[in-house]
Amino acid sequence: MPLQLWKYQALGNDYLVVDLPAPLEELERLVPTLCHRHYGLGSDGLLAFDPKAMSVRVFNPDGSEAQRSGNGLRITATHAVLVHGAPKTFEMTTQAGPSQVRILSSLGPVVVSELNIGPPSFRAADLPALVDGEPRRVALETPAGRVHAALVSVGNPHAVIFDEVVDERRAVQLGPYVERHPMFPERTNVQLVEVIDRAHARIEIWERGAGYTLASGTSASAVAAVLMREGLVDDEVTISMPGGRLQVRKDAGGNLVQTGPAQRVYRAEVELADLEGVLLPSPPP
Repeated sequence: MPLQLWKYQALGNDYLVVDLPAPLEELERLVPTLCHRHYGLGSDGLLAFDPKAMSVRVFNPDGSEAQRSGNGLRITATHAVLVHGAPKTFEMTTQAGPSQVRILSSLGPVVVSELNIGPPSFRAADLPALVDGEPRRVALETPAGRVHAALVSVGNPHAVIFDEVVDERRAVQLGPYVERHPMFPERTNVQLVEVIDRAHARIEIWERGAGYTLASGTSASAVAAVLMREGLVDDEVTISMPGGRLQVRKDAGGNLVQTGPAQRVYRAEVELADLEGVLLPSPPP
């Protein structure tokens, strides 16, 4: 039987969504092919959504599983509204735990939602990172140069890098080395940040398991958390990414709340058997 998939994007960060129950074991094996831009449908990952449990599993394009994705959660919320008639407020669960969702508007295929992802943690052990305590910055030696990063977890790990050129070239140059640095036994997401003023910062992103990406909700929240901790921005900040802007604020309880749109792009029926045996090119060394 054909498998039904939906494609969504949030600020250019695109995901395929599948409703459970589905042949998840087979899907997991085929994630790299499904997500490949030339050999499959093409996406930044796969979201496996259980509409009864209101839970979602997040798979990266390389087949690994992420604890959480901010854009992925807002995309899943959009899917829950458009396809399953979800209410204005509900809870969504990932490996990182529950997140509160509030739907702000729904117009055609576009849904704007507010996502509460809880408080950030600056404990290195929560990423995990092989350093003690809650360091403000750590120095990382890489083949692309020495960098200084702030460490934070928002349900998944992040290394926020300061004092670098914030552009795609440098993100692609540094990203693979920082992601897989020995400091991070489970790898990490990577952001280059430039503070514009107290209400605005700009970032470039290298995502764990996905590579260079146009936007990331957890990356935006992680950067906001670090900048707020260091007193560089106020408790509400706009994070600009190549794919667009995300609003992040810290509420009275210290939780990070992000607001932004997600859009349904298409619906497809896929024969998984058609993807069997596709030989993907080997990644560069």
